[in-house]
Amino acid sequence: MSDRTVAARLASVLPGRVVAAAARAVYPRFEPELARLPDLCPPDCGTAVDVGGWYGPWTHRLAARARRVVTVEPVPRLARLLAAGAPPNVRVVRAAASDRPGVARLWLPPGDRGERGVSSLVRRDIHGDAVDVTCVALDGLGLTDVGFVKIDVDGNELAVLRGATGILTRDRPALFVELEARIQPVGPVVTHLSELGYDGWVLPAGDWIPLSRFPLEAHQARSCHVATHGLLRRVLPRGLRYVNSVLFLPDGRRPGGPVRDDGARADRTTPR
Repeated sequence: MSDRTVAARLASVLPGRVVAAAARAVYPRFEPELARLPDLCPPDCGTAVDVGGWYGPWTHRLAARARRVVTVEPVPRLARLLAAGAPPNVRVVRAAASDRPGVARLWLPPGDRGERGVSSLVRRDIHGDAVDVTCVALDGLGLTDVGFVKIDVDGNELAVLRGATGILTRDRPALFVELEARIQPVGPVVTHLSELGYDGWVLPAGDWIPLSRFPLEAHQARSCHVATHGLLRRVLPRGLRYVNSVLFLPDGRRPGGPVRDDGARADRTTPR
């Protein structure tokens, strides 16, 4: 029995609020970038967006840093759980983010209610069940002063970004995007964001390095066995780390460095 199965089975029998609290507590060890939130999200962030909220580890931390948080979560059970336990400055949108509004099929593993966090509009071999969900484009949500967007959508990243073109052009937010070469090629997302003036950064150890100096797809090919481990094994303080998230910053910005652009954010800085 894998750790992933153990965690999923526990999640299916424990109260949702207990599972959510446990997930939020351990997640910074699973995704250490979350513990480095000051490097990612400007301290005076007006609106932060969490696309793919799951049990809310990013939503809750962002709520303590941004004036407003909008969380987009398509799995009905998870969206209800998030809304019930969210801080007052959080708005939960029960929908899947994509490039246009409408209805689409959300794919999940057989018997999964969202616990594993691998639901997607892009079907792959682990998926067997589906539910129809509402789709939204981020540009259609009426968001203003967006300073940070986190995207974890298991293969639908490019569509989400295309649906946020207006926000990216107007507000120039920092983007934290999960990219999995085993699900979709990484290149199209990197190229799309490069054309919009964004450069990627990764955190394989203690320091941020440019994505251009880190062979992400080769690294994932070498360490893909780690990605098959469940959350319980991956939070243990040992073994190889599997890097699958990239911080994209616009206009020459660096993690923890000054925000430089010609708009309303010209004098904003993030702490080192």
